[in-house]
Amino acid sequence: MTVDVSARRRREVIDALRRGTVPGNGLDLLAVGLDRFEAAIDAELDTASAGGAVFKAVRGEYGAGKTFFTRWLAERAKHRGMATAEVQISETETPLHRLETVYRRICDNLTTAEFPPSALRPVLDAWMYSLEEDVLATGDIAETDSDALDDGVDRLLDRRLGEIARSAPAFAAALRGYRTAAGAGDQATAQGLAAWLGGQPNVASTVRRAAGLKGELDHFGALAFLQGLLTVLRGCGHPGLLVVLDEVETLQRMRSDVRDKALNALRQLIDEVDGGRFPGLYLVITGTPAFFDGVQGAQRLPPLAQRLATDFTADARFDNPRAVQLRLPGFTTEGLRELGGRVRDLFIAGLPDRDRVAATVDDAYLALLADTVTGRLGGKVGVAPRVFLKKLVADVLDRTEQFLDFDPRRDYPVTVTAAELTDVERNAAGLAVESVDDIDLTLP
Repeated sequence: MTVDVSARRRREVIDALRRGTVPGNGLDLLAVGLDRFEAAIDAELDTASAGGAVFKAVRGEYGAGKTFFTRWLAERAKHRGMATAEVQISETETPLHRLETVYRRICDNLTTAEFPPSALRPVLDAWMYSLEEDVLATGDIAETDSDALDDGVDRLLDRRLGEIARSAPAFAAALRGYRTAAGAGDQATAQGLAAWLGGQPNVASTVRRAAGLKGELDHFGALAFLQGLLTVLRGCGHPGLLVVLDEVETLQRMRSDVRDKALNALRQLIDEVDGGRFPGLYLVITGTPAFFDGVQGAQRLPPLAQRLATDFTADARFDNPRAVQLRLPGFTTEGLRELGGRVRDLFIAGLPDRDRVAATVDDAYLALLADTVTGRLGGKVGVAPRVFLKKLVADVLDRTEQFLDFDPRRDYPVTVTAAELTDVERNAAGLAVESVDDIDLTLP
């Protein structure tokens, strides 16, 4: 594999792998086995960028690479200028049945190619600037005529928001207030209104009064605010928004009444996407097969199960990537070895003695390391990539580069301890850590 990337991009990827985390960028360099999804995914991203809307469900067991897949998808979305947001569904922090919290997390985690989370305020500023530029471009108003410019921007704002201003007038009012406060240099009020637009609770009443706002965002207003956010994104050059709702299988562990509300909220979201309410939205959920097929998951709500239904009885080689559900089969032994080769080549690119490092950490050793790590994890290849890559970079490649006499075959006995593993990896390795609650005390 020939690696032709910038030193900074290469360093960011390698540093993340050394820490045992999924890199924030450069995932195309590590995408093994995803080429069969590219054509369908790119077509759907094009649909969203052109003003359509897409819903996709990604299924896979723990360790199948769902997080990697969605972040790879997010990179492809950003290359098209789209904004992205990844939201972890949880019972306490982001319950799916309370869409106002989901919207809030979308704004908290909003990312663009130019700005890290939260990119909401830069997006708002960019939109306000584009409104002013569009008004001035007509040639009817002089840049020095601030009053006429303000009036022109207000009228254009109303036209751009259109239907959203009618269904969520508070969103438009907050935008006007934000623009007024920012123009006057009142950063405290502008920041407060940006927070209110992002769904944050407990915004000071003085800030809300400045824009004529009352109350806070609720479940029913969240969808209208999402429409408004999409309008703002399009207005400042971002043709769409990719939203990932991760780990929806956590719904199965909630109380039955809460679970039912959450499943119905998911069904409502899918219907709204299909109904064209959110032009530019690409909505993705991830979950385990147990969520999609189990009686405590999607099957509990027949209308939702019908919308998600996909036939996976055929060989996985013939899965339809255009279907509503995508199945991630997880890593194979060959895929893990190929991934190791990509990371090694990425690591040595630019090194003055790359030939020495490549000869020491050759393909045969990569196969040996992959097999050894997989064996330490109970032979489960699907949960091995993170640990394998961390050990490859931090324990093998770093040492081989720094120490001329280091030979990983001789000097590095591969060990896996419970402390360095996630719960899923620990269970696979049979290294579950007991707590005092697990101790069986038999009292007379």
